[in-house]
Amino acid sequence: MTDWQKSDWRAKPRVQMPDYPDPAALAAVEARLRQYPPLVFAGEARRLKSQLGAASRGEAFLLQGGDCAEAFDQFSADAIRDTFKVMLQMAMVLTYGAKVPVVKVGRMAGQFAKPRSAPTEVIEGVELPSYRGDIINELAFTPEARIPNPEKMLQAYTQAAATLNLLRAFSTGGYADVHQVHAWTLGFTESEKAAKYRDMANHISDALDFMKAAGIDSDSAHTLRTVDFYTSHEGLLLEYEEALCRLDSTSGKWLAGSGHMLWIGDRTRQPEGAHVEFLRGVLNPIGLKCGPSMTSEDLKRLLATLNPRNDAGRLTLIARFGAGKVAENLPRLIRTVQAEGASVLWVCDPMHGNTIKSASGYKTRPFESVLREVRDFFAIHKSEGTIPGGVHFEMTGQDVTECTGGMRALSDENLSARYHTACDPRLNASQSLELAFLVAEELSVLRLDRQQAEAV
Repeated sequence: MTDWQKSDWRAKPRVQMPDYPDPAALAAVEARLRQYPPLVFAGEARRLKSQLGAASRGEAFLLQGGDCAEAFDQFSADAIRDTFKVMLQMAMVLTYGAKVPVVKVGRMAGQFAKPRSAPTEVIEGVELPSYRGDIINELAFTPEARIPNPEKMLQAYTQAAATLNLLRAFSTGGYADVHQVHAWTLGFTESEKAAKYRDMANHISDALDFMKAAGIDSDSAHTLRTVDFYTSHEGLLLEYEEALCRLDSTSGKWLAGSGHMLWIGDRTRQPEGAHVEFLRGVLNPIGLKCGPSMTSEDLKRLLATLNPRNDAGRLTLIARFGAGKVAENLPRLIRTVQAEGASVLWVCDPMHGNTIKSASGYKTRPFESVLREVRDFFAIHKSEGTIPGGVHFEMTGQDVTECTGGMRALSDENLSARYHTACDPRLNASQSLELAFLVAEELSVLRLDRQQAEAV
């Protein structure tokens, strides 16, 4: 792209980004980051783009999930392992329902910065700058903690590198063996409350037994022992993103070296803004959050700006409206895309539009609202004749109590027990896997409908 330089965003209007008080300290950190190796590689990003292109045609399905905001003080090998483990379980269940490969993308190794609804917050009459994620400032409510500190970018890089190192080991070292993953899922369905999911789990067992009898097992098939696992985050802190941007010698294009897939948030998608300007120039597949305020005109401009060659897999539209609001927003955006002839992957984010404040004072997300938005998403795509290509969840493999509902029936009174998120509430391991079973049911119905339509 000859008309784009990685620093061009600096001349554009910027929102949701910090103003660092010490420009010299910021410049020094950026200079150090420019010397560090990229966290991901261009070949990986191209492979992900190809797989997302398949999902846009209904030949694969995207599962994107992970932390709302990664925290420095909650970083551990066990936490990474637990989230990876649950995502593998979810992917197996979704694969069974959809009968297509599931593309696994974690909100991991880079999800450190968060947009906020207000630049400041007030507690007991004291007003301070908002917490914007550990890569920028600190959660503690003190004037010192809330000062943006560029040195935190270096800590974020180090944590991201360590996370990626472990994820790559898990993906290829035997931990992702399909039989082991299914054994974990069978443990989940042993609970009496999960009895309704046991039938699907038993069908998966039968399929694996048949494959083994036919001579296809983990010893003979490398693909049963390993998985492709990618990372993603919101491309929010552009000084960090620019510093890790690298020129790919194979294609001559620029790679955002901080993660395989970056997305533009609903608050930073201004067509003439800094975030759109930066991400339009990188070769990575990119996501675009689409909330109720997305107009058809803005969507047309963003389609043309972010994917001018209309490449399959380049652009993922992540719908996040809120339960009960899908029908009034999604159809008009689908029709806009169709009118433009644009190639996109449609994904449902049922988390961000369903955040409420509970009676106990905690931010939470009701499981039933999350499920309703997913079901509405599938129903609208069925009625429009388009492809629902994936889901996007804020979740963790840990046994937190942040979202109400699910088969364990967590209530407002349970939230205080293990409410650990630094920002927004996440589905816990049980809720995540339960949701995967329910989405798999939707995918199974969708597959049968397609087969019947093709037979007519």
